[in-house]
Amino acid sequence: MSDISAGQFSIDELENVQITIGKIVGAVEKKAKEEGVEVGPTPKPGISTLRDWDYKLLARYQPVYTPVCDQCCYCTFGKCDLGGNKEGACGINMEAHQARETLLRVITGAAAHAGHGRHILHHLIDLYGKDKPIDVGPSNLVAPNTQAVTGIKPETLGDLEEVMDYVEEQLTQLLATIHAGQEGAASDFESKVLHGGMLDHVGMEVSDLAQISCLGMPKSDPEAPLVEIGMGCIDSTKPVLVVIGHNVAGVTNIMDYIHDHGLEDKMELAGLCCTAIDMTRYQTDQGQKPQAKVIGTLAKELKMIRSGVPDVIVVDEQCVRADVLDEAKKLSIPVITTNEKIMYGLRNRSNDSAADIIEDLSTFKEPGALILDFDVLGEVAPELAIKMSKIREEMGIKALPSEEELQELSAKCVQCGACELDCPDNLPIMAAMKAGVDKDFSKFEYLHDKCIACGRCDQACPKDIPVLNMIEKASQKLIREEKGLMRAGRGQISDPEIREEGVNLVLGTTPGIIAMVGCSNYPNGTKDLYAVADEMLKRNYIVVMSGCSAMDLGMYKNEDGETLYEKYPAKFLAGNLINVGSCVSNAHITGTAIKVAAIFAQRQVSGNYEEIADYITNRIGAVGVAWGAYSQKAASIATGCNRLGIPVVVGPHGSKYRRALIGKPYQEEDWKVYDARDGSEMPIPSSPEFLLTTAESIEELLPMLAKNCIRPSDNNMGRMIKLTHYMELSQKYLGHMPEDWYKFVRMETDLPLAKREELLKILEKDHGWEIDWKRKKILSGPTMKSDVSAQPTNVKRLCKGEC
Repeated sequence: MSDISAGQFSIDELENVQITIGKIVGAVEKKAKEEGVEVGPTPKPGISTLRDWDYKLLARYQPVYTPVCDQCCYCTFGKCDLGGNKEGACGINMEAHQARETLLRVITGAAAHAGHGRHILHHLIDLYGKDKPIDVGPSNLVAPNTQAVTGIKPETLGDLEEVMDYVEEQLTQLLATIHAGQEGAASDFESKVLHGGMLDHVGMEVSDLAQISCLGMPKSDPEAPLVEIGMGCIDSTKPVLVVIGHNVAGVTNIMDYIHDHGLEDKMELAGLCCTAIDMTRYQTDQGQKPQAKVIGTLAKELKMIRSGVPDVIVVDEQCVRADVLDEAKKLSIPVITTNEKIMYGLRNRSNDSAADIIEDLSTFKEPGALILDFDVLGEVAPELAIKMSKIREEMGIKALPSEEELQELSAKCVQCGACELDCPDNLPIMAAMKAGVDKDFSKFEYLHDKCIACGRCDQACPKDIPVLNMIEKASQKLIREEKGLMRAGRGQISDPEIREEGVNLVLGTTPGIIAMVGCSNYPNGTKDLYAVADEMLKRNYIVVMSGCSAMDLGMYKNEDGETLYEKYPAKFLAGNLINVGSCVSNAHITGTAIKVAAIFAQRQVSGNYEEIADYITNRIGAVGVAWGAYSQKAASIATGCNRLGIPVVVGPHGSKYRRALIGKPYQEEDWKVYDARDGSEMPIPSSPEFLLTTAESIEELLPMLAKNCIRPSDNNMGRMIKLTHYMELSQKYLGHMPEDWYKFVRMETDLPLAKREELLKILEKDHGWEIDWKRKKILSGPTMKSDVSAQPTNVKRLCKGEC
């Protein structure tokens, strides 16, 4: 051994020594400077760093809380009554308590995505090494959320570890503030909420960057393949292996085994939730046909299990029902868990041979197994499915009732209404039961699409009637025809696409981006998604899909038998329909807005979050729609959009989040910005008029979307286009002109051309405006930052008319 202290050693002896000078220095700024990247004022912001920006947002969009009760049960001081302006034993009041509840929801969702990111990053580094380059397609700005927040411009998988270190440290700090006897101001809880949402988009971005780079997923590909979706696309005559969850890491080993052993045509591999989407993205970047099929969302999980079709179920993490094992056991379906976040109390078989595991599960010695070794998993899952298919067929497993049993079960119903009271959507179950007595099962069919398969009706029934099973049995014909097509997630929007479309978005000639994301807890079935997307696509909006919404949209066809994915192209252009991918791909939606600021407007992006957010708030017409939002992840995704100034509308069930961020259009002092050209303060119309709100119906939603894509930077043509859509949608769906349309008119050329003369007369008569009215200034450089002089030189230059 060499005497290192004396300096007597050779370079060869450093073979296994890792030098981490960059981390020892610990300065993002120094590393960026060495790489020629300019870093802004807030790399790796802490909880308080962007607090002033949050306060600007919260001053305009004030939190509105709707608590379900007046009690706080956080600690053993309580429970405490916080009603009537009372304080709890720790001193907290109702407003701060509700803000704290929101923070808990948001960082739970953010932790789910960050946990996913850390897991798959470690897995892929083990397989490909830290030096594996990040490759998401034709882009130089490969990680817009990461770069804007942390100042880090990642180039390899190893670079993403530092990003995850930051996210996890910040989530720990946020979690600490929830402890009893910590923060007491609702406003600061809300700032922390926005911080957590921002972190969520970084965690999601890391997840998708890693898997796109390593797993052969489409790289900014508008021609990503179309894939089959729906319960009806499954061939139940073959062995059926169903995977459920959101983390495709272990599932890729299953797919490799099936491919390597020529089993593609001998069995069915299908998925539920976002794992299903990512399965169809796996190894398709070179034109390879997707190996897997998509069943659907969380709302299909219990339906699929109770159908008895799966021969084996594999689960990973997130959005997996807690009763999968219990439900599967009833139908002799083995369950394999593959992630430490879901283990169901099963024995860890990771170190056992595949043959022993298959023997034990196929002879029902154990109902399932925990397998964390993905090589073992890759062999066990398909081979077990093939074996179980024969065993279960010989057993004559009966899952759903016969038609005669349907009639008998219908007759057992005493019309007490307990099922309908417990149903989240108050579906007319009693009417279906009444008709079923006479063998009319059509009313059960009506319930099939609207039912989210939560199973609460079964538990509520005093007669133990399996209501969900009856709905599914009566809907067998519908289920067989339940076949659609979904475009596999294309990944990030590329830099060239941003350069082509950015100017149209900022000036408003492309009316806006409608991002339809979120879960499957819809108020009136899945067809509403089709109605909204189709309407906005016809009006030349860019419609972006992800996750559950992307899946459900593929289930409906027009009169020509086409899904919207077949009808509309998938480039980032006006009138195009884009599926970016799974839940973690939501980062590409906010990333697109950041790219517009960075690439089109030449804003410095690294560590410059506030300026980027300010640009997006005032210039990019984008609205998120989480029509079926139910999860903590949906809350964190929406909140990350909110910190960038992007408004989000949730469906009626979203009111159960118990909080909204709503502006007051009648308070004119709230609706002012500064002109970046000269620093003068200018009034603007109230759009977006909220950051988070609820709509009760799609009729209310559609004009709301058009209105809240209006931005101060719209030129005359853009404002005319947006105002036309707002007026037309209001008249079409609400039966009247919007009451506030005149507030968005700066000069006569903003008015819809076809109705300009008519509207001018209305302005004269009803609003006291003369023909030679004083024209309002059109803002090419609106900003919420009062210190305009502090903006970079290129910003001032661009604001002379180019931005």
